Amino acid sequence: MNTAISVRLPKNLAGQLDSIAKETERPRSFIIQKALESYIEAFADFQIALDRLHDTGDEVVSAQEMRESLGI
Repeated sequence: MNTAISVRLPKNLAGQLDSIAKETERPRSFIIQKALESYIEAFADFQIALDRLHDTGDEVVSAQEMRESLGI
């Protein structure tokens, strides 16, 4: 089930959105949905990286050890 959400955008951003929608022959809602999906995925990856960075129990592997384990 879809949920309607109202968003206010600056004119230049709305214009860019309209241009992409016209060029791809997709509705604006499709472009916005895909952009949000991409952002949320990138944010999740970023959060995982931050969590690992701050995990003092996480083993650190040198570049040399990584190459050796990959056989390169």
